[in-house]
Amino acid sequence: MVSPGILLVDKPGGLTSHDVVARTRRALGTRKVGHAGTLDPMATGLLVIGVEGATRLLTYIVGADKTYTATIRLGVRTTTDDAEGETVERAGSGVVDAVTDDGIAAGIAALTGAISQVPSSVSAIKVDGRRAYDRVRAGEEVELAARQVIVTRFDVLDTARADGVIDVDVVVDCSSGTYIRALARDLGAALGVGGHLTALRRTRVGGFDIADSVGIDELAAATLLTPAEAAERTMPVLQVTAGEAKDLRHGKRLHGGAGRLAAAEVAVVDPEGLLVGVVEARGKDIKSAMNMPEVQR
Repeated sequence: MVSPGILLVDKPGGLTSHDVVARTRRALGTRKVGHAGTLDPMATGLLVIGVEGATRLLTYIVGADKTYTATIRLGVRTTTDDAEGETVERAGSGVVDAVTDDGIAAGIAALTGAISQVPSSVSAIKVDGRRAYDRVRAGEEVELAARQVIVTRFDVLDTARADGVIDVDVVVDCSSGTYIRALARDLGAALGVGGHLTALRRTRVGGFDIADSVGIDELAAATLLTPAEAAERTMPVLQVTAGEAKDLRHGKRLHGGAGRLAAAEVAVVDPEGLLVGVVEARGKDIKSAMNMPEVQR
C-alpha cells in the first residue's frame, strides 16, 4: 500500500498535467492521485501532486501564490497568447525598434501590484460547464470576465533584440489565478507591438520549491513529503495532545480553544507527528474542517 504524501514533480514540456497524474498513478500503483494547479503543455516546472489521503491537502495548496520565469516575445501577437497559437499580427520592425527599455519597464510597472486581468480565451476556465479552450476549438467566440489578481514581482532578467522582435526574460511572483501569458499579451498591447509567451516555467508554489522536485522518469523511486511536512509548508501548525487528536478525529470540538489558532485555517499534528487534519475556529471552539485518514504510514 502506498503511503499518503505530496510529490513534487518537474513537469517537462509537451505533457499535460493530467499526463503527469496518469504516469504517477502507474508508477506508484494507485488511482488516488491529483494535482494542485494545472500547467499548460508548453510550460515546464513545479507540479504539486497529492497521493492517497494527501489529496485532501490539495484544496489548501491550490490557492497558494506562485513564482514563474518566462520569456515574453514583443512584436508578435498570437491566437493563444503563447507560442502554440497561430500568428495573427506582426508589428513592423521600425515600430518594434522604437520600443525602449524604459518603455518596457514602464509597461511592466503598470502590470505590477493589484491589477484587473482578462484571462486568455483558451484558458481552462469553465464557461457554462465547459472549458474555455474547448469552446474556442469548437469555433465559438469566448469572452471571459476580468478578474482581480496580484503581481508582487515582475522583474526583467534579460532583453534580446533580433529579427524584428524583442525577447524579454522575466520572473514573476503572483497570486493564484494569474495568467502569465495574459501579462505577455497586455504588455505587448500597451507597447503597441503585440506580445506573446514563448517559454514558461513554474519554480514555486507556496512553500514548495522546484529544487525539491523529481523528474518525470524518477516517480517510482521518489520520496514523498509526509502529510504533516506538506501541511507545515502550507499553513500554521498546532500541536495537540493524543486526547485532543482523538477528539478531533471523532468529530468533536476542542472547547474554548479558538485562541490557540494563528490563522483562519491551521494544520493539527499529534504527538506522533501525524497530521490530524485542518481546523478552524467556530465561535470560541476549534472544529475540524478536514480530517486525514488515521493510517498515514
